[in-house]
Amino acid sequence: MTGFGRGKAENHLVSATVEISGLNRKQVEVVPQVPRALAASYEPKIRQMVLKEVSRGRVQVSVKVEASEDVVPTPQIDHAKAKAYFSVLRELESLRGSPIVVTPADLKEFFHPGTQELDGEAAWPVCESAVDEALIAFQLMRAEEGQHLLDDTLARLKTLAEIVDKLEARAPEVVAHYRKALHQRLAEAGLDLPLDDEKLLREIGLFAERCDISEEITRLRSHLEKFHDYLSKDEAVGRALDFLCQETHREFNTIGSKANDATLAQTIVTAKTELEKLREQIQNVE
Repeated sequence: MTGFGRGKAENHLVSATVEISGLNRKQVEVVPQVPRALAASYEPKIRQMVLKEVSRGRVQVSVKVEASEDVVPTPQIDHAKAKAYFSVLRELESLRGSPIVVTPADLKEFFHPGTQELDGEAAWPVCESAVDEALIAFQLMRAEEGQHLLDDTLARLKTLAEIVDKLEARAPEVVAHYRKALHQRLAEAGLDLPLDDEKLLREIGLFAERCDISEEITRLRSHLEKFHDYLSKDEAVGRALDFLCQETHREFNTIGSKANDATLAQTIVTAKTELEKLREQIQNVE
């Protein structure tokens, strides 16, 4: 499922801002984007935190860590420039025969602002808090989307259950229709056999056995019931639901191959279309 979350934390030394975004994907992939100096130590920890909450999807974690504005970096000396200056100064003093007074204002050009080196270990608790906050917001958005997916899934399961009812109701009519059509063909061929003819009954019995779909109907009802069981669980069930979609599709295929009836065949097409829509939604379920 898709989602976005943002978190921020700070102390007197550093501030951290974390943004987490997720895209639909069948497998899980965590992509941290961390400042290079901190990547080696932070990325494994961030992956571990995300994987505790997410089992599907591509999750991108953008991390920004900065020194606090209250921390003043230590100025750095431009050694080469300072050495050249004092070398010339000593030469001037030698020519003059007396020392030359140097003021702080004369020295400021030999300094440049330093960069504040981040202590990765000390900054991690702040970054960890920001990741936690971002994950909470991220999961809340995903939960909202999940509720919409649940509502849609339940509606499609209801439609599939109604289709199974239609298949079960139609199945006996297939044999009756075959018996009637067979008698009609025989009569047209001048072979008007009695209804209790042994060979005729055997042929009708073999046909009924070939197109019997009672086992498939039972398994379909079991699969649909299992769907509801998984949807009521408070755990990751996406892969299990994906498997059930495959098994349900298999049963519909089997019924389609046994159909020998235009109405059943059309109902199977409708069922597989609805099941495909359900499967597409299940791909987004964790």
